[in-house]
Amino acid sequence: MSKAKTSKRPLRAPPPPSRRSPCPVSCALDLFGDRWTLLVIRDLMLGRSRFKDFVSSPEGIPTNILSDRLERLLSSGIVRQIPTSDSGKRMAYELTDKGEALRPTLKSIRDWGLAWEPGTKAVLQPG
Repeated sequence: MSKAKTSKRPLRAPPPPSRRSPCPVSCALDLFGDRWTLLVIRDLMLGRSRFKDFVSSPEGIPTNILSDRLERLLSSGIVRQIPTSDSGKRMAYELTDKGEALRPTLKSIRDWGLAWEPGTKAVLQPG
């Protein structure tokens, strides 16, 4: 009996129905390509972790949109919930390793904005 030849490359499943295509740029934009999600990720990188912290950001994200974006980030594995020390009933948010991997991307966007958008200033610092 002959052995079937196996490929060393992992098989890739077809894209889920919610994806427009298997293009990685398109898939990434499906996760965080709206006007709010990267700002929530930026705030997490700045040390904000509670719902009220995100609401108080200068951009003024509406609470219903914030709830939706946090849920999307949770379900995609970019963010996780952690209980706060207050009572255990309230939750805070933190980036997962997958979310932290976006740090260089946000720094590049920041640097582009500083170079090409007059009147901007850095909020997200290197590190």
